[in-house]
This record gives sequence, structure tokens and C-alpha cells, in this order.
Amino acid sequence: MGHILTCISPIDGSVFAERDALSPEAAHQAATRARSAQASWSARPLQERIDLVRAGIAAVGEMNDEVVPELAHMMGRPVRYGGEFGGFEERGGHMTTIAEEALADIVVGEDATVKRFIKRIPQGVVLVVAPWNYPYMTAINTVAPALIAGNTVLLKHATQTLLVGERMARAFHSVGVPEDVFQNAFLDHDTTSALIADRAFDFVNFTGSVSGGRTMEEAAAGTFTGMGLELGGKDPGYVMEDADLDAAVATLIDAAMFNSGQCCCGIERIYVNESLYEAFVKKSVAIVEGYKLGNPLAVDTDIGPMANIRFAKEVRDQIDEALAAGARAHVTQKPEDDGGAYLTPQILTQVTHDMRVMRDESFGPVVGIMKVSGDDEAIRLMNDSRFGLTASLWTADIERAQRVGDQLETGTVFMNRADYLDPGLCWTGCKDTGRGGGLSVIGYHNLTRPKSYYLKKVTK
Repeated sequence: MGHILTCISPIDGSVFAERDALSPEAAHQAATRARSAQASWSARPLQERIDLVRAGIAAVGEMNDEVVPELAHMMGRPVRYGGEFGGFEERGGHMTTIAEEALADIVVGEDATVKRFIKRIPQGVVLVVAPWNYPYMTAINTVAPALIAGNTVLLKHATQTLLVGERMARAFHSVGVPEDVFQNAFLDHDTTSALIADRAFDFVNFTGSVSGGRTMEEAAAGTFTGMGLELGGKDPGYVMEDADLDAAVATLIDAAMFNSGQCCCGIERIYVNESLYEAFVKKSVAIVEGYKLGNPLAVDTDIGPMANIRFAKEVRDQIDEALAAGARAHVTQKPEDDGGAYLTPQILTQVTHDMRVMRDESFGPVVGIMKVSGDDEAIRLMNDSRFGLTASLWTADIERAQRVGDQLETGTVFMNRADYLDPGLCWTGCKDTGRGGGLSVIGYHNLTRPKSYYLKKVTK
């Protein structure tokens, strides 16, 4: 009997979907088929690959009416938000638009005696290990540019969103992408590690936990397989004294609570200038008190259950520890809070960096708010983290935002925005958030390797 992958719905704890994981032999065969198909795929004209990827993106969009409730069942996001196709299309579409320029030869020079240039060559076979929290958008970040660049792709999705890869592969195959070029693979952790260790892949892109990233690197040790790792964060927001208060509150609290706080670049800690602190907290609490916690299939639900009871337990533990250490909770427990996956969104004050809720990744609907005296204190606190994904700065002064941003240990600096991924910018991090870079021109560079040409001409 093989290993069965089971998606437990957070709505009611029922089994929503099951699939058989590939055996080690079948998994190796899938990787072998991908490698065999890669040369002919990369030999196709670039524009043909671009057109096929565009068509595949559109085919996913045609499934959206089925995708939205399916996501609610699998990971709890309320149907009122309409799924992920907007971001999916924006990211994938941008990568199709910039492909020709990003993959163009780098011309070094040519004269009467020599021609020199650098080509971008596909890595080969790319494994994409996508997370459950934004399963379509995180996958397309790599799937689209990898295919366009001439790679073949195996997509492994988290068990919590078991059906996403199946849908994506079906959509892309329906428009003419060959089945061996883009494969959905149901893999367990041990088989995935074994494939990596056996050099089945030329590049691995993983979005997930720090421990998962370590497992990937350990499996790849000595293989020299390229890795792109986005391993989470503890993203800060900083509200300066000249900020637009209402805009800062609305955006930062939404960034902390949307998707039940389960966002890679969601805001997990907020530092507010002392002149705005009391007003910021009051307005924030009013917003969160007004949220409707409940079944994500109901159109009036703002916040659904967390994707898994164990994720909710971690958030509750962090909150309880903080309260025991002197923090103050501002949001009254909601009647729908069942002590399981349904969790009251919470705002904490009187928090310190001695508390796990201000240090460890929460990945849930809780945010701690601290008062700061100015930029120096805010910078010190924002950098006091083992993570570095994004930071959100709120000010009317763009030069000040740049000065502060230059001193932050982070992958992206936002000014007057938060919890957004601009596909024209490199999606990257530092410290325990991982390494690598997705999207943008740099995303193409990571999914290809440079190949240099020095062509000496015959002269008489």
C-alpha cells in the first residue's frame, strides 16, 4: 500500500481530498520523462513558449468559479475574496511580457577579430515546491518563467492544497503544453528528498518553513543543485509621525489579518511613533472588532479558519505566552472561536521582543504593536529578527523612507504599502528568510545559467 496524501478541510475537519503519492520508482520515472522532454521544449521558438504559457494562465482563469470554493474547502480563505486569479495573471503576465528582453544575449562586444556574448541557457529540470497559503500565485512565480526559459517543470504542492497542481497541469496541457514538460507530482517528503539527492533536478524552488528549507539544502548537499528558498518572515511595519494615519491603519491591519494572517509577507509586528500610537491602536482595534469570523463559504465572512488546527495552536500559544508575560489583548473573543481552527484575530500591546509573538513567525491573525520614539529605535527593532523578507514604512517623505530602508535587513522595502508582490521587482529575502530571487529579470537569471561565447574570427 502506497502513501496516501490527505487534505483535511479546516471548515469542519472532514477529509476533502486524497491522492496516492508516487512511489519512488514512479517519481524517478516522472523526473526522467521531464529530462527527456527538455531539449525539444527548449528548442521551440521563444515566442511559441510565451504564447503557450499565456494560454495556460488564461485556462486557469476559466476555472476560477470552481477554484474559489475549492480553496475555501482546502485552506479556509473566504469566498468573498474571489481567489487568486488577479495576482496569478499579473505575475504570470508580467513574466511573459519581459521574457524576450530578460533572456536576450548579453552582448559584450564585436570587432574585426572577435565576437563575445553571453547566452542564458535553461537550467534543465526545475522542481517547484509550492505552499498552501497562496498556492496558485506562489506556483506561477516560478512555473511561468521556468517554462518560458526552456526548462521542464515538476510541480509539487503542499498536501493542504492537494488539488491545485492537478488543476494547473490540466489547464496548461489543455492549451498544448506537453504533459512531460509540465507535470504535477504527488510526492511525499522522503521521495522529494531522495530525488533531490539523486540530482533529478537542476534547480529547486521552495516556498515554506525554515525547517523545510534546511531539509531541502541537506538533501542537495554535494549535488550543487541550484536553490531558491523563501522561508517565511516576521515582517514589520513602521508608522512615522508624518504618516497618513488612516491609510496606515487600514493597510497594515489588513496586511496582518487578511487570509487569517497566513501571508508570506503579512505584517506581524508594528512600530508606531509615540505621537500617533494611541490613535493607531484605537483605530486598529475598531477594525478588527468589526471582522466577521466564520465559515469561509459564507459571503459575509471576513476571516475564515486557519488552514490547520496545529497552525492555530501555535498562534494561541504565542498569544497566551505574551499575555502571561504582561502583554494586553484588545479584541474580545468572538463566539465563533472554537478553540480549534477558528481563531479570534487579536491585537496585542505592551509587547516586547522577549516574547515569541514578536520574534517567531506567527503566520496567523495576531499582531503586536509597540511605541517608538523615532527612526533609530524603529530601525533597531525592525532589524532585531532572524527573518528578512519585507518592511513597510509609512511617511510622506520618500527620501526619509529610502534612508531608513537602506539600513534595514530585508529583501523588499515598501513605502505606504504592504503585503504585495510587484512582479517587476525581485522577490527575495535575507537571513532565515532564505536566498535566491523570483520574478523580475532576476527571476529569469536564476532559472537559467550563463554560457559565454568567445568567437575568434579567421583573419588573413
